[in-house]
Order: sequence, then structure tokens, then C-alpha cells
Amino acid sequence: KPCLLFIHRVDINNDKKIGAKEMQRWIMEKTDEHFQEAVEENKMHFRAVDPDGDGHVSWDEYKIKFLASKGFNEKEIAEKIKNNEELKIDEETQEVLDNLKDRWYQADNPPPDLLLNEEEFLSFLHPEHSRGMLKFMVKEIIRDLDQDGDKKLTLSEFISLPVGTVENQQAQDIDDDWVKDRRKEFEEVIDANHDGIVTMEELEEYMDPMNEYNALNEAKQMIAVADENQNHHLELEEILKYSEYFTGSKLMDYARNVHEEF
Repeated sequence: KPCLLFIHRVDINNDKKIGAKEMQRWIMEKTDEHFQEAVEENKMHFRAVDPDGDGHVSWDEYKIKFLASKGFNEKEIAEKIKNNEELKIDEETQEVLDNLKDRWYQADNPPPDLLLNEEEFLSFLHPEHSRGMLKFMVKEIIRDLDQDGDKKLTLSEFISLPVGTVENQQAQDIDDDWVKDRRKEFEEVIDANHDGIVTMEELEEYMDPMNEYNALNEAKQMIAVADENQNHHLELEEILKYSEYFTGSKLMDYARNVHEEF
């Protein structure tokens, strides 16, 4: 049923198959929906971390609310922060906090005042919708994957994204498919000039969720993966067979997970 609904919504010309332009339109629509949801969600989050309603949130105010959401005692934490006392935080939470603090500074538009207003807070919570934060996320991904420090990615560096631990033949097959998909994504979509190297600019272009050209590229890629009869369209059988694939690009998932949302 979800697949039938999908075809019904995406198949604008009712020819019972989906072409690249139809898929592109659907991707753009979904991206816009995600952005509108993010804006609404941001309003609620901002109110929660700005109880005095002065329109600005400091890092300490956010940190208190964040730690309270992780089960720490809010009053205790607030008191310790106020008195500059050491917080006893486990290593994992501390690592998340360090990453969040980096992003906090990135979201603080010039002139930096270490306070975020509602718009800056949106960039902090949803970096994928902010040009400055997009650059920051690209730097994070390059930092994690770039093994020789040249600020560019080769294919082998790109496919070194974490894959499942291979325990049996089935897991090996999943990993092989994953590598095959990523190779195709690198060569056909991200590496715009096909020189075998992905630069920060190419990665930024690829990851910009509101880029129409990218939506068309993503649409073509999604169709190519499942298009068994090679007619550049998707029929219902192909969509059903590859339904798990249509959960989006692995790299975009990775990028979204770069930030842990409050």
C-alpha cells in the first residue's frame, strides 16, 4: 500500500511509471516539507531553552537543558555551571557536548556574541538548512574520511565510511552492495567533473538539500539503481522490489547523524 500511494503521489502524468522529473519534484517537495517541519520544531525547542523569553539563548542555558534531557538533575547542573564547578559527565556525553559546542560557535553569526537567536538556533539544530553550517558539515565529513589530509576525497577514502561488521556471508553481501552503491554515488553523482576526486565544493553542492540539479541527480541515481528493464523509469514491480533502497542516500544519512539533535 505505501508503494501504491507513493506511485499515485509521484506519477503526475498517470502513465503508471515514474520518470526522473517526477522523482525530482517529489524529492524537492519532501525536502521543503522537512524544512517546514524543522522550522516548527525549532520554535518549540527555542521556547524550551529560552524560558525568560528574551529571544536569546546562551551556551550554558542550552547545556543545562541538554543535560537535563539526558537524565541529569537540572538544578544541580545549573548550580555547578553557575559556580564554575566541575561536572561529572560520562565520556560519551562529553564528546557529544564538545561536538555541539563546536556547532554552537559555527551557528553564531557575525558579530559573534555567544548567544543564539531563533534563526541561529535553527542553523544549530538543523545545519543542513544553513549555508554556513553546510560548509561546517562538509568540513566534518572531510575531517572524518580524508586520510591523507589534502582536504579532498578519493574513492577509496569515500568508501571507508563505516560499514557493518562482517560476521557471515550475508553480512559480507550487504557490505559489498553498500560499497557498490557508494562507488556509483561517488562516480556518477558527487564527483561532478568526473576527475576521480571529490573536492569540498563538490561535496557541498551535492549535500545542499535545496539544489534542484542535485535533486535531479539524486532522482536519476535512485531510478538507475532499481531500473531493471533499463527504460529510465520505475514501474510498480521495481519500486516494490527495491523499496528498502528508497530510504535515501547513505551519505546524507551520515551527514544528518553528524549532529545529535536535542
